[in-house]
Amino acid sequence: MTGDLLLVAVAVIWGSSYLAAKTLVAAGGVLVVLALRYLVSAAAMLPLMIGRRPARGEVWVGLLLGGTQASVLALETYGVSRTSATNAGVLISLTILLTPLLQGGLPPRFFLAATVATGGVVLLVAGPGLRTPSAGDALMLGAAVVRAAHVTLSGRLSRPAYDTVTLTTLQTVVGAVVFAVAAGPALLPAATGLGADAWLGVLYLALGCSVFAFVAQLWAVRRSSAARVSLLLGTEPVWAVLIGLSLGGERLTVLAAAGIALVLAGVFWGQRIERAHRTVPAPAAVPVG
Repeated sequence: MTGDLLLVAVAVIWGSSYLAAKTLVAAGGVLVVLALRYLVSAAAMLPLMIGRRPARGEVWVGLLLGGTQASVLALETYGVSRTSATNAGVLISLTILLTPLLQGGLPPRFFLAATVATGGVVLLVAGPGLRTPSAGDALMLGAAVVRAAHVTLSGRLSRPAYDTVTLTTLQTVVGAVVFAVAAGPALLPAATGLGADAWLGVLYLALGCSVFAFVAQLWAVRRSSAARVSLLLGTEPVWAVLIGLSLGGERLTVLAAAGIALVLAGVFWGQRIERAHRTVPAPAAVPVG
């Protein structure tokens, strides 16, 4: 239950971050924003490493997960800037279906529940209608595939002996190095040119959407399953719409309301199926001879 609540909190935070991320990207560019987000995240996480000595296995797993995580954010950020919000929302929601496929071993009913949740996302974001496929759609599809792989690998590779804080810190350090190098000489002038409001946005993305979200996601996937994590994080569009309604004065259409209902119903149903499947005891061995 604690893990589920943490994941819902992550989905709420991610759903509330769209406006801040869009504003920052317009002001500083994709690579600069990602570099600042990761650099602040790494600065917040590194003090927690005092007294911790990563094992060799932890280092390799952290580096690998850092690479997949950075790839997801790069693909998502560039993808959103090159396609419509509708297309992006539908394509990234495919993670709900792709993750259980990669994990394997789940009953068919779970995929039906995931399909219901994905259909809800389609209804939720389908107000303006889908646009003609573009290069941005290909990037968003790639982001969905890599995100599913990242969550699945997080569950399979993070052994019980490994430390969640250590693995998360290594991931943020990888992202900080990759995007700082990619941003290059433009990073420092762009950072010094940001105003106080922009820096508040950077801090929100770094501490809320990265540090808290990455720690919570890894902690939860190590105690449940990748499929369950993706299902709960799949409620992100619901919170984005609800926050838009409360802060932006938007109107809730019948189609969006039906989408929200389907997402929540699919997630609730999928949770029950996944929990029952995970807690079924293994059959007793039959003695031979």
